[in-house]
Amino acid sequence: MAILGQIRSKPWLLMGVIALALLAFLVNPDSIDKVFGKNPDVLGKVNGEKITREEFNDQLFVLQQQAEQQGQPKAGLEEQAWQLLVQSKLIKQQFEKMGFEMTDDYFWNQIQYDQMFAQQQQFFDEKGNFKTQELKKQIEDLQKASPEGYNQWIKTKKSIEYRLMARQVFANISTGITTGKKEAEELMKERDQLADIDFVKIDYTAYLQKNNIKVTTEDLAAYIKEHPVMFKAEPSRNLGIVFFPSQPSAADDAETQKEITKLFSGGSDASGGAENFQNTKNDSMFVMANSDMPFNAQYVKPNQLPQSIQGQITSAAIGQTFGPYKEQNFYVVSKLLDKKTSDSTLSRHILIAFKGSPAGEGVTRSKEEAKKLADSIGAIVKATPAKFTEFLKLSNDPSSAAQGGSLGWTTPETPFVPEFLHYLANNPKGATGVVETQFGYHIINIEDKKPGSMAYKVANLVKAVKPSDATEAATDKNARRFIQQVQGKSFNDFVNIAKKGNYQFSNPKQAKRFDGQLQGLGTDKDAEILAWAFDKKRSKGDTEFFTVDGTGDKIVVYLNGKQEKGLADPESVRDQIETVVKNKLAAKQISEKIGKAGSLDQIAKQFATTKQAAQVNLLNPSVAGAMEPKVAGAAFGVAKGKVSNPIEGGTGVYVLVKKNETTNKQPGDLKQFTESVTQRNAGMFGQAWLKSLQDNADIDDYRIEIWNKLGSQQQ
Repeated sequence: MAILGQIRSKPWLLMGVIALALLAFLVNPDSIDKVFGKNPDVLGKVNGEKITREEFNDQLFVLQQQAEQQGQPKAGLEEQAWQLLVQSKLIKQQFEKMGFEMTDDYFWNQIQYDQMFAQQQQFFDEKGNFKTQELKKQIEDLQKASPEGYNQWIKTKKSIEYRLMARQVFANISTGITTGKKEAEELMKERDQLADIDFVKIDYTAYLQKNNIKVTTEDLAAYIKEHPVMFKAEPSRNLGIVFFPSQPSAADDAETQKEITKLFSGGSDASGGAENFQNTKNDSMFVMANSDMPFNAQYVKPNQLPQSIQGQITSAAIGQTFGPYKEQNFYVVSKLLDKKTSDSTLSRHILIAFKGSPAGEGVTRSKEEAKKLADSIGAIVKATPAKFTEFLKLSNDPSSAAQGGSLGWTTPETPFVPEFLHYLANNPKGATGVVETQFGYHIINIEDKKPGSMAYKVANLVKAVKPSDATEAATDKNARRFIQQVQGKSFNDFVNIAKKGNYQFSNPKQAKRFDGQLQGLGTDKDAEILAWAFDKKRSKGDTEFFTVDGTGDKIVVYLNGKQEKGLADPESVRDQIETVVKNKLAAKQISEKIGKAGSLDQIAKQFATTKQAAQVNLLNPSVAGAMEPKVAGAAFGVAKGKVSNPIEGGTGVYVLVKKNETTNKQPGDLKQFTESVTQRNAGMFGQAWLKSLQDNADIDDYRIEIWNKLGSQQQ
């Protein structure tokens, strides 16, 4: 089971790549599209091929699992899941257009080249041959022993298929990327040719400091119209958001400090003032009854303790107390209960799950039957440890079963369930026993133990500094007064009133329906706000009031604009293109002022700048530190000694005079140069090709329409 263990123990490998991590999901091409794509189980189409709710949910689940394993938020991954599905469909379509078919034979012939296997030596024998038959046999055994593990393999297999398709498609396309002899010769000529020029540059930044140019919405729209491919837009909303955090006041902080001091050295109300944290005889019960965080009975290393006591704990005596001290938004008092060396334990287990347990997918046995089976196996293994491996096929943990049941070396800090850690900590090397946890019954065998560093058992009594009812009421009052002030007002009024009140303002201009989180906000209400903004009943100028569950924070939202599918709304992209458009307007003014100037000196005097000299070529068009391909092109296009027309560059308007041209032959023959150009183009091609494929695809997205019709509960 070793090979399948790699799949289970490294779930991040399920995420495939098309150049930059693109593919991993289960596809169901047999869903039926009803009512012209408005079936709630069909979320969209890519060149006519359906994207079903089932495959969307599968892709989203994979992304959420990956995020959880990496300690990242699981929310807000819907749009990423959608994009992965779209790109995967496009790759599959190209694969089939090339005449390929993902047959079973093709899969097994190509699997050794997949990223999950290619760099893993355990998948190959000593002669370098892939262990195909062994892997097939393990999958057959898995199907019989663990429906859950086999289902995981089916999903894994589908993701591998898409990666193999991507590999084949890119290999075929890359083969066609070549550089012709004439092209290479022309590029070499451009590389070696140099032009010596004198020039005058009227810098945009300097010009605009003296000449105020206002960019109107019409100016932005004209630029967008000239570059439609760059500004293809999906549905989005321009939102104004004012956030009213319900933060504890100084009085709230002082009250919390007073409360924890009373529990520390005074006495709890429940004990009539007789028992406190210092004199209690039952630390765990006192913490559980009075702390905002649960009691932790595990032994931990100093760096896992609150920072305020890390430097003191190593020299502290058992029973010593610390505090009160403040950690972030908490007041804490601590007591050292015990200290001991933290053993590292090498163990293995067999998990017998039961119906309804977290590991019990596909399991039909009852809890009583699972215990009876586990006790029977435990008795046999305890008497004859060598028989442990005979029962691995019954384990409902395929990941460890694939590794001989091994869980590797663990310590008390390893994030296992408490019952499991308790057994490891309190039993010697060679011990075998049956332990019940939420996952089922574990037959645990301790293979080895070795001493580790000192670990400490510390009771922490914690009180969170929370806003009082009075503080929350004041926050609510401010927020409601604000929304009353902005009702029916313009967006500028909304912004100005927020700034005048010194409130937290943000303006996500291109919020998309399935972003999950809003730029500048990031609360549990973000998804609800997006749903509100995309409701077809919403109109520009609408406002709404939201309360964040659990925190009491208030949010006031203003709908400032609705972008439907098509060209981008000019104001929504102002931040991105205003500088470019302003420079173009400046260039037009500058060129008109230059007119038909007779000399560079005359132009330099007119704009209070200086004449400069440079040497340029077409392949590396750098002019005085700025990349200016138009200037380099003009240098080779203008007659020697003639003043050029004004040239609209990226950083300013240029006028130049070419003094002469020279050739500086660089080392390297035509063959070497051709190969380097081909390699460079091939490296840049994949991502650009995929983007082009997506830009030109016929992509129908029904998600907003379906979600609006059925509500968020259908997601």
